[in-house]
Amino acid sequence: MKPTEQLHDLGQSLWLDNITRTMLGDGTLRRYVEELAVTGLTSNPTIFDKAISGTDAYDEQIAAVGPGAASTEELFFELALADLREAADLFKPVHARTDGVDGFVSLEVSPLLADDAAATIEQARRLHEAAERPNLFIKIPGTEAGHTAIEETIYAGTPVNVTLLFSREHYRGAADSYMRAVERRIEAGLDPAVPSVASVFISRWDKAVTGEVPNELRDRLGIAIAMRTYAAYRELLDSERWQRLANQGARPQRLLFASTGTKDPDASDVLYVEALAAPNTVNTMPEPTLEHFADHGSVGEPLPADGGDTEDVLAEFASAGVDVDALGARLQEEGKQSFDDSWRELLGTIESELAK
Repeated sequence: MKPTEQLHDLGQSLWLDNITRTMLGDGTLRRYVEELAVTGLTSNPTIFDKAISGTDAYDEQIAAVGPGAASTEELFFELALADLREAADLFKPVHARTDGVDGFVSLEVSPLLADDAAATIEQARRLHEAAERPNLFIKIPGTEAGHTAIEETIYAGTPVNVTLLFSREHYRGAADSYMRAVERRIEAGLDPAVPSVASVFISRWDKAVTGEVPNELRDRLGIAIAMRTYAAYRELLDSERWQRLANQGARPQRLLFASTGTKDPDASDVLYVEALAAPNTVNTMPEPTLEHFADHGSVGEPLPADGGDTEDVLAEFASAGVDVDALGARLQEEGKQSFDDSWRELLGTIESELAK
């Protein structure tokens, strides 16, 4: 049995952090599903930028749809939805088999709308309706400004992947938005089972402190943050507030570990996948990481529900001068800016393709 299958059997969903029209057409994604236990995928502007600029697979649709598109952004969503509909159909059996728990694909709203809740809510609704697939998540950043959009979108019944979370506190904010929406749906007599995941970014923590901490702490911060967040996740699932919602038919907002490709060339290429095995969670990983784990990864003991020695490890980082709270806030702000930059680059790529 491959390590990917073992991880799936432990209860963690393996999602691919990539999508291209080429991998849809040549059977690569189907192979990942059939052979590597992949049960979903995520996308982002950088992924689509590379897919569009790196192949001619989108040229025909750009030429056909581009001249009539209302904007470059609208053209992008046409391109992305074409891919994601096909991927969602591939995962449809998983979605059905798990009764809507797994088998999802994700599409991000424009990050330029991050501080405009009303516009984010409207775009999320419109994109999900246009997709015409129940197993499509709309990605909304879990910033302070995003909490209203997350709550209202989930209240409206649209599945949400809360992205750009970096810390336990960020996760709790996203979880609170989710539960408020579910509580409102119950009060309104609506079905409380609206799918959602909360995506916590891991590897960027270690990249941020490279060269700033003792060697014995190298590549340990991201895992410690993930373990602390997982402990908060398990604590929430045991809380009276959540149990009341679960008793009325609500389903958990699953914790998702994102950015799990190793950025340190001297570290194991499956570092974060091996370290973050945990039931009832998701790990979304780049293609190389998925292939490496399938080839030589191993599945050990799952994460401890109480966080294990996480707080002791984080105390070591504090002693080394790392202010985790301040760094988490900085990483989220940098991530937000990076999303904006990637979005503009993506639109620029499409404009260049359209001008050919």
